[in-house]
Amino acid sequence: MPRKVKHSQSLVPIERIQRSIHIIRGSKVMLDADLAALYNVETRILVRNVKRNLDRFPPDFMFQVSSNEFKTLRSQIGISNMGRGGRRYLPYAFTEHGVAMLSSVLNSPRAIQVNIAIMRTFSQLRELLAGNKDLARKLDELEKEYDARFKVVFEAIRQLMAPPKPKRRPIGFELPKEK
Repeated sequence: MPRKVKHSQSLVPIERIQRSIHIIRGSKVMLDADLAALYNVETRILVRNVKRNLDRFPPDFMFQVSSNEFKTLRSQIGISNMGRGGRRYLPYAFTEHGVAMLSSVLNSPRAIQVNIAIMRTFSQLRELLAGNKDLARKLDELEKEYDARFKVVFEAIRQLMAPPKPKRRPIGFELPKEK
């Protein structure tokens, strides 16, 4: 008798996984520290297990982030400075295939359940992106059919489809304005 799979029950909320996915070198990746937190292990343990099984992680599965990429990540997501109580080495980034391979390296019940949740999240993101591509293609077809009167409408729809730009808070102290 086939077993019923419950998709709604997960150890980790999908939103937490989505926040941990970054785009580096044109690939959706997760950093070693984020994965370690999800798996409930120390980052050094995760990296040690990966290094013991390096033949399972070719460059398209895992790579070490460069100094410039790390600086960019640090400014975007608030990673602490190297050598100041924070990281002492550049983080490793795991692609979707690398995350799947982690389940063979970290063989605990939690690791298996977290991997399933991560794979589902990557799938949902792929479906979402595919849906946007279809919508953009249909919008292009409609725009060709109708004249310039609807150009404003099409531009507004395109702006709604674009991902929101992150709001930046001003840095520093602001003096009260004089009256």
